[in-house]
Amino acid sequence: MKAVVADSGKVIGAVAIPNKGMRHGKIVDIDQTASAISRALKEIAEKTNTTIYRVVTGIPVGMLQLKTTSDLINVGDNGQEIGNKDVKRVLQAAIESAVKDEREPIAFLPSSFLIDGKTDVDDPRKMIAHSLAVRGILLTAPASPLHNIKKAIERAGYQNNFFVPTPLAIASVALDESERTFGSIILDLGGGVTTATVIHDGQIKYANIDLEGGSDISNDISVVLSTSKKDSEQIKLDYGFADPKLASKKDQFAVNSVGSYGQKMVAEVYLSEIINARLMQIINRLGKGLAKHGALKLPGGVIITGGSSLLQGIDALVADRLGVKTRIYQPDQMGMRNPIYTAAYGIVNYAYKMSDIDFLVDSAIYGNEVLGQSEEPVQESSKISKRPVTASETEKKEAYNRHKLPRSERSPENRQKNDNQNKSKGIKNFFKKFFD
Repeated sequence: MKAVVADSGKVIGAVAIPNKGMRHGKIVDIDQTASAISRALKEIAEKTNTTIYRVVTGIPVGMLQLKTTSDLINVGDNGQEIGNKDVKRVLQAAIESAVKDEREPIAFLPSSFLIDGKTDVDDPRKMIAHSLAVRGILLTAPASPLHNIKKAIERAGYQNNFFVPTPLAIASVALDESERTFGSIILDLGGGVTTATVIHDGQIKYANIDLEGGSDISNDISVVLSTSKKDSEQIKLDYGFADPKLASKKDQFAVNSVGSYGQKMVAEVYLSEIINARLMQIINRLGKGLAKHGALKLPGGVIITGGSSLLQGIDALVADRLGVKTRIYQPDQMGMRNPIYTAAYGIVNYAYKMSDIDFLVDSAIYGNEVLGQSEEPVQESSKISKRPVTASETEKKEAYNRHKLPRSERSPENRQKNDNQNKSKGIKNFFKKFFD
């Protein structure tokens, strides 16, 4: 379970918490998952000196279905200016027309808006029109697993603001513009599952999911070397190679073996052979689907991320097996320079860069509360819903606006005093955020 807190797009904290409530990317125990969410958010709130009320959650590609959809609404018989309500109305019509039973909308990616059936625009607001149409791609997820995710977040004591498709979130940070446009493959070597997602023209074009991942590699090590799963995970990270050719035949390390006295010595190359056997199965299965869809010919090649990309030689192994160029991506933000945080970092980056139209889409799917306000245009600084404002805060602001604050609070001396106090608090908060 990964949690990232960002302020104005800049990461100020990240944590990773073990979660026994999920298996192969699916929730198998809501209470344990809720407990992991609670621990992660409480820990990161304490580290960053923040109070968390709502979250943005990533939905893995294995849950997503894509469908092209469009719809049309009447704006005004005599022509009138298009507003947020009109845009939201046409978005809702397009989304509702494409949603199937037992699935729920996650995101809608408008490709274009059409004014009066002829003028193609990206943002129709403030334009005069008789009719407004929209075309785009709807992403949906199965209702039951989605319900489990929502319930786990609620049981942890938080609210979900909206969902983000994880592959698009990863693409927003791991791929450059040309890779997103001309085509690339994101190979996410996760703990529970491994996914290969094709991104082309900024959209998800194909995805292949393998229900094995880093935890299966650790389990293999645990079984073969007769050691605990906790020790096998650490052994994998400390001594493992993706390609046995890179490992030493002479170097050995000690393993606490279950059922025997003391420790036994294991050769580095033997460990890497265990790791490589499972990796090759995963890569071969994913490679068949990618080859069938012509994805291995895309100019962007394969961008590898996720926890298992830490295995030395993984990029060369994938390149050799699939016959494509490869590179490894990990976030470059302070405190999270580790590929296990790629998806979480991508989610906060994706959410921060959402446009007004994107937020209107989410308000059409999740309701007006996603905007933190009603139908008015969203301002850059207030897109993500923030904590509720207390009555005392509201009263003080209203009094200030009416110039009814007490004279002592309006005096130059008091303002100078408050400014100095605020500066002092700002410095303290800075050190609290970055130095535990």
